[in-house]
Amino acid sequence: MKPSKDKSNFKHIYTLKVRLYEVDILQIVNNAVYFNYFEQARMQYAKDAGLLPEKNIFEPDSIYYMVHNQINYLKPAFFDDELNIYTRISYIKHSSFGFEHIVENTANGKIIAEGEGVSVHVNPAIRKSAPLTDEFIEKVTSFEPNVKLLR
Repeated sequence: MKPSKDKSNFKHIYTLKVRLYEVDILQIVNNAVYFNYFEQARMQYAKDAGLLPEKNIFEPDSIYYMVHNQINYLKPAFFDDELNIYTRISYIKHSSFGFEHIVENTANGKIIAEGEGVSVHVNPAIRKSAPLTDEFIEKVTSFEPNVKLLR
């Protein structure tokens, strides 16, 4: 995994506070919780980029599966920490695209985790990958001008 630690490459920021139930017996944010943070940030990213339908995000004509998620934990987060989740789509292929994330503690500006994932566009009728639409690509490239097109 090689996400850029340069926050200037990320234009989307989702801010959250660590809740008590996200902390485990070691008094740090449980490792699995970061994937929930990434999901929250991806959903807000999709809304802000105009990638989600306005009325129903579960429209039957287009679905996306997360097929890969990974994370590098660099420093712990604790209850009540405020975190910035930087998110971007870094590349687009024929039927898939990649996300990158950086998690920053807002109090000290330290990067505490980095992650990446792959999402695949799926035809719901046959549950197989399908080409990304031109509309999707146009919206992403408009929102994320530095995205790599690898089609």
